[in-house]
Amino acid sequence: MTKKDILINRGSITAKNGFKNESFVVNEFNNWEDSNLSKLWLQAMDYNLDEIETVKAIKVKGSYKADVQVEIKIEIKLKNITDIQNLQVKLVSNPKGFNQIDKRWLKKYNELWNIPNDIYKLLQYFTGEIKPKITNPRDDRRMFADEFTIDEQTLLVDFFTDNKTLIINDILKGRGKLSAEWMLVILKLKDTNMFDWALEPINKVLNHFGNGFVSITPRGSFKIGRITIQRKGGDNGRETANMLQFKINPAELVDKSSNKRLLGNES
Repeated sequence: MTKKDILINRGSITAKNGFKNESFVVNEFNNWEDSNLSKLWLQAMDYNLDEIETVKAIKVKGSYKADVQVEIKIEIKLKNITDIQNLQVKLVSNPKGFNQIDKRWLKKYNELWNIPNDIYKLLQYFTGEIKPKITNPRDDRRMFADEFTIDEQTLLVDFFTDNKTLIINDILKGRGKLSAEWMLVILKLKDTNMFDWALEPINKVLNHFGNGFVSITPRGSFKIGRITIQRKGGDNGRETANMLQFKINPAELVDKSSNKRLLGNES
């Protein structure tokens, strides 16, 4: 870990009114001249504070990977340069909890990944779009990964393995002009008004969570590295329970062993 990682990319903050949503991040960036926290975030994104002219942040609406878009105008030797940075923001209250990073109907993933017909049908059993084809399933609504035959399990694992890079990029970074370039994780510390945070470039996030083998978990889900793939479930039995979802623990990016910088009341 570099000195910059310790002093800039991570730290602790207190928020007078508490961190509730992405609007907190937007407000910090828009008040960057008076916000020590925002200054640290800008430095973490490799900006020289002395060269920044203005910063304007907005909350992104719609189904994009970016939650906040930050426009940074920089003045260098009388030349105006404008940068646009897209941030994905994750609020975490449990350091060992999991956060949904993507969920869609299988047909939507099929549009992205061109899933072979035999794999697609197996995933329909997995999510519950099709009822179990076996007798005495653990759940009569769907099939778990370890309830498929060994050959079927191999087909599914091979599909996720062969398409690993594409899948990880789509679920964490996204596509197009509003794809995420950074992930900002804010971890609320239990029984306090303080927060730990980490701001990392998306390529580092992709490597951290996606690096590893594809496997079947003891609970019958799939994993790509540190990413869990499962049936969405819940929703009081509504049809949307049959969507496919991907989950990570964003708090892993917050290095608890790093030196912390207390910033005081920032909002």
